[in-house]
Amino acid sequence: MPDIPTPRHLVLGIGANGGDDRLDAVLKALASEPRRRILVLLGDALHNVSEIAAALDLPVSTANMHVGVLERAGLLITDHRPAARGSQKVCTRAFDGVTLRMPTPSPEQGSMLELAVPIGSYVDCQVSPSCGLASAEGIIGLFDDPASFYDPARTDAQLLWFHHGHVEYRVAHRLPPTAVLHSVHVSAEVCSEAPLHHDDWPSDITLWLNGIEVGSWTSPADFGGQRGTLTPGWWEDHNSQYGLLKVWQVNGDGSWVDGIRVSDVRLNALRIPDRPYLTVRLGVKPRARHVGGLNLFGRRFGNYPQDLVVRLKYA
Repeated sequence: MPDIPTPRHLVLGIGANGGDDRLDAVLKALASEPRRRILVLLGDALHNVSEIAAALDLPVSTANMHVGVLERAGLLITDHRPAARGSQKVCTRAFDGVTLRMPTPSPEQGSMLELAVPIGSYVDCQVSPSCGLASAEGIIGLFDDPASFYDPARTDAQLLWFHHGHVEYRVAHRLPPTAVLHSVHVSAEVCSEAPLHHDDWPSDITLWLNGIEVGSWTSPADFGGQRGTLTPGWWEDHNSQYGLLKVWQVNGDGSWVDGIRVSDVRLNALRIPDRPYLTVRLGVKPRARHVGGLNLFGRRFGNYPQDLVVRLKYA
């Protein structure tokens, strides 16, 4: 085994008919925080199991168990080398990256147009304090100042928040002229907006498409107390840290959030093929049952590396 292996990238795909044993093993291995710490530790060095245990403050038996899981998943390269007494297992990381490829729809399943919309590219807004915007580098404008939502730097926003109101986007879809639209999906990382953060702070977050109210999802909290995976280091720990990734869907049968029906609005009511763009509005109605605000996260804030995403499925 070389001292430091050449960086490699593991690419895994989801099989259309199952048989994803390798994928299952890798996902299981990565689902453990101690095992992820081991992979970080082994990013630029070789260590034996005792050294791993000492570095991560784990019992040797526990470290050995985690190393075994990573080894069986193919994420570690191990070798036995002579030691003062017998031999020792030396480990290093097998890959510097893991990519998961989703299956591509077959012609029978139709086609999909995916559009990523930066959260700061809204064309209209109406917000009330507490409100504000932040880029990956710092605050945009002033806290609790609705005028800051018209600051030219708003296009750099990676987080925006307000107590009630909305932000609205226009998304050019450019569907093929002969396309038959089957469904539209809108996904975003969102949560409530409380002072700092709050574990019990419900808010009814609503989506409108082409001016039609599609349906609402009640966020249970403004999530904090644990840093978001992508949240920049300058953002203070006591503030909102991340949201939940929610997916609104409209098809020929009705409207849904994460597979739960939220209204009877059907796809034909949106008249998407009749206009060159789709209007997407996210907000909290001032007279909603739960007026708990909205945090909307971009691809460099929170837990999910994505912007507001619109997907149009068609044949």
